Amino acid sequence: MKIKLLITIISFCYCFQAISQVRLSALFTDQMVLQQQRRVPIWGWGTPKERITVVTSWDNKEYAGEVSEDGTWKLYINTPKAGGPFKITITQKTSLVLTDVLIGEVWLCSGQSNMEMPLKGYPGQPIIGSTEAILGSTNDKLRFYTVPRNPVLKPAVDSKPGSWKTANPENVANFSATAYFFGKRIYEVLEVPIGLILSAYGGSNVEAWMEQSWLSDMEGLEVPKTEEGLKDKNRVPTMLYNGMIHPIAEFGIRGMIWYQGESNYEREGSYDLLFPKMVEEYRKLWKQENLPFYFTQIAPFDYKSLPPHHAGEKFNSAYLRDAQRKSLNKIKYSGMAVTLDLGEENCIHPAHKREVGDRLALLALGDAYGTKGIFYRSPSYEKIEIIDGQIKVSFTEAPLGLTTFGKPLRSFEIAGEDRMFYSAEAKIVGKQVVVSSEQVKNPVAVRYAFKDFVIGDLFGVNGLPVGSFRSDDW
Repeated sequence: MKIKLLITIISFCYCFQAISQVRLSALFTDQMVLQQQRRVPIWGWGTPKERITVVTSWDNKEYAGEVSEDGTWKLYINTPKAGGPFKITITQKTSLVLTDVLIGEVWLCSGQSNMEMPLKGYPGQPIIGSTEAILGSTNDKLRFYTVPRNPVLKPAVDSKPGSWKTANPENVANFSATAYFFGKRIYEVLEVPIGLILSAYGGSNVEAWMEQSWLSDMEGLEVPKTEEGLKDKNRVPTMLYNGMIHPIAEFGIRGMIWYQGESNYEREGSYDLLFPKMVEEYRKLWKQENLPFYFTQIAPFDYKSLPPHHAGEKFNSAYLRDAQRKSLNKIKYSGMAVTLDLGEENCIHPAHKREVGDRLALLALGDAYGTKGIFYRSPSYEKIEIIDGQIKVSFTEAPLGLTTFGKPLRSFEIAGEDRMFYSAEAKIVGKQVVVSSEQVKNPVAVRYAFKDFVIGDLFGVNGLPVGSFRSDDW
């Protein structure tokens, strides 16, 4: 009896000691990167109502606070200019020391499988140039963290355990190709440490990345009350937000890149509402009204080849691409990387991920970082003018005009009042495209590359492709 009592007491003491020890949220590990020249939070758990301190080695400053009654704590520290490595010491009775901490530029990278796709590729689905990129990837100043998959119905207090890793062949091969190429290009230009946080899940729709209250006015969207029997949790509203965004919200970042939309292609009308709403609310989460947000327009693909094999007008993924284009007018401090020239008819995961990462980086470098001397956006449809049976199409973001690189324009269509579209002749005249067809004497609308699968043939002189567009709202 005495032995059992002694074992119970020892076990209780051990458990109490474990609970009372200071603990950090999963995102804070050795080798992490913190956003430079910001007031950033560090948070975790400890003994309630007791003092906790954080000391940063770059200035030996002490930050102090008290653990709340529920055992949580959060302290804000001031970061210096880019540099390192540094140490951060967190103390409450015992000390926890984070080592090899760098200060630099941190970006959150999210979306579905095209963002998640590792540099080594998927089975049977390669990434062009991956082997060379992997071999040349060693860079101690480029680091990344992958938030583990965790779809849940209630907001998680912490993400599943992970760790920050430095760029080397083994680590990079298994990290997002799009995010890696983005970070690599940013590093090459800025020459400061770069931190990439990947929170992505293949096959996910935008609703899964949103909090429940954000969806309250959306008809037809229901959040289940129990996980029992749920399938395809990556498509259930709120579940990825709860497990993979909520636990990391407010971690210091410079901006966000996003590659998603394929799983919403059948519902372009709601995407036009959901996507801008998500960006608005993420900015509130991070308490940055002007948080830079750059996203990728989905690439052309034969979507009817996928179950349930939908075909027909509104199941044309060009409508989703157009909804993404229109989102640019609703989302300030944003930009869209166009991939109309990179699609593959029989593979939803384009092999040209370097171009995607580079185009996202170009947006960040030109817009967020103000790099001079570059034209970093794709030309975008602005308006039409109808004169003598022709439609003149004007574009923004085309300071040097347009080009086809010597190839004919084959992707324009026009329609009259009967709303029937016919292939049209198109030619570049100055900074406009003039479109006409003998089959449409009195045109009222024009569309460009408005098909499920198409290879774009219109570019800005900066080499960036023009995305799908339509002048109508039919």
